[in-house]
Amino acid sequence: MSRQASSKRPLITLSNAKSPVSESYRSLRTSIDFSSVDERMQVIAVTSAGPGEGKSTTIGNLAITYAQSERRTLLIDADLRKPTEHHTFNLSNRWGLSSVLSQQSKLDDVIQKTDIPNLSVISSGPIPPNPAEMLASKRMSALIDELREQFDVILIDTPPLLAVTDAQVLATKCDGYVLVLDQGKVKRDIAMKAKANLEKVGARILGVVINNVKRKKSEGYYYYYYGENK
Repeated sequence: MSRQASSKRPLITLSNAKSPVSESYRSLRTSIDFSSVDERMQVIAVTSAGPGEGKSTTIGNLAITYAQSERRTLLIDADLRKPTEHHTFNLSNRWGLSSVLSQQSKLDDVIQKTDIPNLSVISSGPIPPNPAEMLASKRMSALIDELREQFDVILIDTPPLLAVTDAQVLATKCDGYVLVLDQGKVKRDIAMKAKANLEKVGARILGVVINNVKRKKSEGYYYYYYGENK
């Protein structure tokens, strides 16, 4: 069984690369690339206000579009509480980010290649008792600095903003954030609180993905990208 066929999460950029949804992911990629003229957007974190808003689906598909543009792409599952990317890409989660941060594994041993050319994944690894402390550590900063030398693009899947502080503690280690919101689930005040939480720690918000905007049934979900300060 192929990885795509057995994935629990739809990777439409693989299964239907010509669909409007896939084109929206490519537009998101382009918007991120051009979000800064003077700085290179290399390390990008993706988060949401609450759970179930589609951030992990978004980052998985976004990672594929970067890989398809022939850039060395790494997806890091930094949701050390409820990891999902190993399910998405059918990878082992016996070791991963937490293993490296706890010095139980070497970095090279946890970088897993996928069936998709140019795309590698670091899964979360075993769930640790202190996720926020791990992500805030100097070791995490050193890890990202080392990976900057190996990959063109690094995408980090973080936990929801309003549930825990994990996403916020990564603010100084990333070049920017993309916030994913479910149009039918999140209320405006909650969305604004999530945005404020990022701004409070000096995070650069590259834009917002509005998820679950329905088009025709055959096209499924559509994703829109809005620039900074929208």
